[in-house]
Amino acid sequence: MHQFRTYFEKYFPIADNDWEIFSKKLTRKELPKRSLLLKEGQVENRISFIEKGIVRFFIRQSLDKEITFAIIFENELMCCYDSFLTRQPAEYNAETITETIIWSFSYDDLQQLYATMPVSNVLGRILSEEIYLIKAKRELSALKYQAKERYLNLFKEKPRLVKEIPLKFLASYIGITPQALSRIRKQIY
Repeated sequence: MHQFRTYFEKYFPIADNDWEIFSKKLTRKELPKRSLLLKEGQVENRISFIEKGIVRFFIRQSLDKEITFAIIFENELMCCYDSFLTRQPAEYNAETITETIIWSFSYDDLQQLYATMPVSNVLGRILSEEIYLIKAKRELSALKYQAKERYLNLFKEKPRLVKEIPLKFLASYIGITPQALSRIRKQIY
């Protein structure tokens, strides 16, 4: 839970009493790899902070084809945010790639905090902005860089964690086949 508080305090200080109220809403989960956090058709009810591990968002195109469109790492927020906000079923899935520890709070808890704790509105804004920035960075990367550059940028930002992602998920995330990613990796190494 300390990592979560440190994450928020990058943006603004949180008084101990405010943190105590907020932290009472948090639940901790330890999940094995390949745990489905949200299945397409379910409504997202939680915003989570990843203390340890990696989570991917993906669309299942067929029984044997999935497209990974987001990878979320430790010390980042994770949420199927469009479903969370609209209260409509998600159109994609969220799954752990590695053993993962998350701290979560529910939609209802957030609404209650908004109504009773003024600092929670700042917290909500920060959550929204951070989730948006992760998404915008991913979209810009897909439009601006070639696959090799996207791989190198990801490797530069998260070298230890990238090594833990199965090749097929990493290739899908970059927008290429596993064979094309293998060729890129051979050129680099």
